[in-house]
Amino acid sequence: MRAAVVDRYGPPAVVRVAEVAAPTPRADEVVVRVSSAAVTVADSRIRGARFPRGFAPVARLVFGGSFSGVVEAVGSDVTGLAVGDEVSGTTGASMGAHADLVAAKAKRVVKKPAGLTHDDAAAVLFGGTTALFYLRDKAGVKPGQSVLVNGASGSIGTNAVQLAKHFGATVTGVTSGGNAALVSDLGADQVIDYTRTPLDEVGERFDVVLDTVGNVSPASGKRLLRPGGVLLLAVADLWQTVTAHGQVKAGPAPERAEDAKLLLQLVADGTLKVVVDHAYDLVDIAAAHERVDTGHKVGNVVVHP
Repeated sequence: MRAAVVDRYGPPAVVRVAEVAAPTPRADEVVVRVSSAAVTVADSRIRGARFPRGFAPVARLVFGGSFSGVVEAVGSDVTGLAVGDEVSGTTGASMGAHADLVAAKAKRVVKKPAGLTHDDAAAVLFGGTTALFYLRDKAGVKPGQSVLVNGASGSIGTNAVQLAKHFGATVTGVTSGGNAALVSDLGADQVIDYTRTPLDEVGERFDVVLDTVGNVSPASGKRLLRPGGVLLLAVADLWQTVTAHGQVKAGPAPERAEDAKLLLQLVADGTLKVVVDHAYDLVDIAAAHERVDTGHKVGNVVVHP
């Protein structure tokens, strides 16, 4: 089968498509023929060795991948999934979703709602699980609260704007002027163009501030909070992650099947809109990495094996 292979750090050109052995499922796994897989900032950072400060020694251990496709084989202990099922899921530390076939733990795979495209299913899981975890679990966003989303047009941000609105919050999105209309269409009550108004010049204060970019420090973020507010650092270095406490929250988002089911259903019923910047064929995987590397993708990039 074909798979994207990276055997050294470097620019997008180091990613190549090669013939590799097809996976066979272990007892607790399924093998899925991939229809769509997300190409994320995490992929780009690992390929280019651009890890958050302090994370380089363990970066490969925390990297995952999201995909959607059709079950081709099931392990002997797997129940509830069968060959031919349309499913979506994540690979966790095993990576490998940019391929014709991927083996994944059955507990990380859920059935895809009928009518939902594979592109939307694969794309929502990476940013959606992070946005959901931080807003719902870390901050407990409630109706009537105010939420600032820094990086509102990215894969996490586009989901965060919509989920915060779903939870009843008033949402302010921070993005470039060119993406302001999109962020407004996703539900933001107010949009700040960071090229005109840097965050350190924002006078308003918020109950929750979610940074999805990595340019907000605990000190600068706290200045944007109301008393009792919560600062969410979805992109934090090791020191920030270890020292986060009290009103500052950081750390990796878990990949839970129940969260995937919820997100997929929210997309299926129209509550969540998935923003796909561009879809590439697997043979163009280097171009997909190039697009992510620009830092200007809107929403998600996907590949079609």
